[in-house]
Amino acid sequence: MKQQATITPDIGAGIERTTFEDATYRKVAMRFIPFLMLCYVVAYLDRVNIGIAKLNMLADLQFSEAAYGLGAGLFFVGYMLFEVPSNLIMHRVGARLWIARIMISWGLLSGIMAFVSAPWQFYVVRFLLGVAEAGFYPGVILFLTYWFPNRRRAKMTAIFQAGIPVAGLIGGPLSGWILDTFHQVGGHAGWQWVFVLEALPTIPLAIGVLLILTDRVKDAKWLTQAQRELIAHDIAQDDQGRPHMPMSQIVRDVRIGKIILMTFPAMMALYTLGFYLPTLIKDAGAVGGLQVGLLSAIPYCVAAVAMVAVGRSSDRRRERRWHLAGIMLLGSAGLVASVFASQNLTLAIISLSVAAAGIISFSPIMWTLPTAFLGGATAAASIGAINSLANLGGFVSPYLIGWIRDTYHSTAPAIFIIAGSLVISALIALSFDPKTVNR
Repeated sequence: MKQQATITPDIGAGIERTTFEDATYRKVAMRFIPFLMLCYVVAYLDRVNIGIAKLNMLADLQFSEAAYGLGAGLFFVGYMLFEVPSNLIMHRVGARLWIARIMISWGLLSGIMAFVSAPWQFYVVRFLLGVAEAGFYPGVILFLTYWFPNRRRAKMTAIFQAGIPVAGLIGGPLSGWILDTFHQVGGHAGWQWVFVLEALPTIPLAIGVLLILTDRVKDAKWLTQAQRELIAHDIAQDDQGRPHMPMSQIVRDVRIGKIILMTFPAMMALYTLGFYLPTLIKDAGAVGGLQVGLLSAIPYCVAAVAMVAVGRSSDRRRERRWHLAGIMLLGSAGLVASVFASQNLTLAIISLSVAAAGIISFSPIMWTLPTAFLGGATAAASIGAINSLANLGGFVSPYLIGWIRDTYHSTAPAIFIIAGSLVISALIALSFDPKTVNR
């Protein structure tokens, strides 16, 4: 311990410094990443549990598929409007207080979803849920830039974002079980209990945020002085040469525009899975909420493994473009295959698993791009801008699918459109300058 305390970024070198550096970032990761992943599991579950609730909710409330798609998508309109302001506030006041506030707000609104009875109420609550949750995901992405240099961030982001497949892995069976088991308990439908019971964990987790997160490296008393100096040095080195631009210049930056255009189709595909995976599995022959929920977990299980493996590979090779293009093409192929396998439950699950592996592995690598050439408040604003505008794909895809299902009584045309957009996303990924993004 005495020897470690004397190692600084200036004098540590070779194997000794590498060992010390690995131990330091492992300690930071163990403190933050599992907890943040758990928070994201609950966040994503509260966002997409409507996909399981939909199995009975639409019939009970006499909602059309288009009404469901519009309500599911309105979440992202509220999300978009408040994303950048939320991230800038967090950069100023700190992650602990702001993320805790976000979690309490979204938990309350997610529970209120149980009591909607008319389309306009559904629309309003979904919009407000997006407003409440705005800032959590990009806030965590920004928080990771304070603690991990870019060369280590894809892996950390991938583990955090494993909350998406873990939410599907846990949430599908859990929601299906609640849907079947709690039906008419206390005179309420099973889908109402889905919203109420899955909103409850947000309050204790918000308290955990206040106890576990640390806003600044210099305030981390759980690290040694040498460890704090190492992290501060690495982050400062990362920020060297990265311009700090006003918001007006950020939105005109061609690189940021390309990231948004590349990410928009990925978000369309991601929320196609989030909002319609249970429906696609039911259409393929699954029966009952519990069976649909259990089978919905399989694609997310495959995606969890793929996400971490792809993030680790991208970090190890310091390569982003081909990784991004490859997983988008994989996701596109899986979606197309799922259409042709739609009458065979086994083949449909395999195809959707391939799609999920590609689509869900996208974001951890994508988020290394803006932070590779921007830092500080500029990174905070750019992350908020990218996330808010790209996430409008989450509005487009459910509304598109709902309208097409009502009009043509088939999901296939919408799936083909979304799969085609992923091919365009792959081509955009390859257009980036490797010297800029492969850091």
